[in-house]
Amino acid sequence: MKVFAGEFEKIYDPSFEEKTSWYINDHCLIYGKDEWHLFGITHEEPCDPLNEKCCAHSICDTLTGTYRKQMPFPIVADPNRGEAHFWAPHVIEANEVYYMFWCAGSLSDHMTYQIKVSTSLDLYHWEHNSSSNPIVIDGYDARDPMVVKIGGKWILYYTATSSPNYGNHVVKCVESEDLINWGNPRTVFTDPSVGDVGGPCESPFVVYEQEKYYLFICQRDGCYDKTAIYESEDPFHFVLDRCVGDIPAHAAEVVKDGDGKYYVTRAGWGRGGVYIAPLFFDSSSRFQKQNKEEGLG
Repeated sequence: MKVFAGEFEKIYDPSFEEKTSWYINDHCLIYGKDEWHLFGITHEEPCDPLNEKCCAHSICDTLTGTYRKQMPFPIVADPNRGEAHFWAPHVIEANEVYYMFWCAGSLSDHMTYQIKVSTSLDLYHWEHNSSSNPIVIDGYDARDPMVVKIGGKWILYYTATSSPNYGNHVVKCVESEDLINWGNPRTVFTDPSVGDVGGPCESPFVVYEQEKYYLFICQRDGCYDKTAIYESEDPFHFVLDRCVGDIPAHAAEVVKDGDGKYYVTRAGWGRGGVYIAPLFFDSSSRFQKQNKEEGLG
């Protein structure tokens, strides 16, 4: 199986009607009652990750159209709730309730980063359940949550290091039956590189397609705009030598439209907004045919 993307087109400019340039970094897309919603990290340029406090929100009638900025910000990091910043939202729907998972950081150190959950009935107004938060505490800078249902349980993937203060860059996961209480932590991907902040396992995203699981992670090979894809039969075990493609994207998110077609997004510091491209999962023969038809090889 090969995984590849088509041409990217811009769908959201966070600088629109602003006096200065703004950026969107880690983000997500979800369809609500009758419109698509985009949420993400936002801040004025240049990049200032430890001072990213606000959740961007924009809407569009179609997945690939031009998104319109919504104000005020639906969530702003609050130090009174122990939140240092707002990072990497991921939103899902279950039983007519929307759950936003996001990284609130830590006011004390990088080894006890908090991943929290907020809930909404309409994707505009969000509640913070203090009794259930934080749902994950980990380091170094544990962040970038992504949630998917596998085998009857909800699985939350995130990036961290093998030891809370330093170690291999890894992708970890925890599981839940109710989206509130999480446990059974495990490591699903280990990169040979070591360090603390940043690293090549950012923005993990897992997709099930044609009886296999695919892990998307970015900043591969030291490249800010490179997302690599790894294939596995086991959603809890991905290895380095089963790379099946890469995409020129930072903070890539995978989304399906109403017709079941896959798309992938990209964004990032200094990148001018959010972009989207068609995404293809295909066998080697069809992959080569598609590339030839599109002039890609």
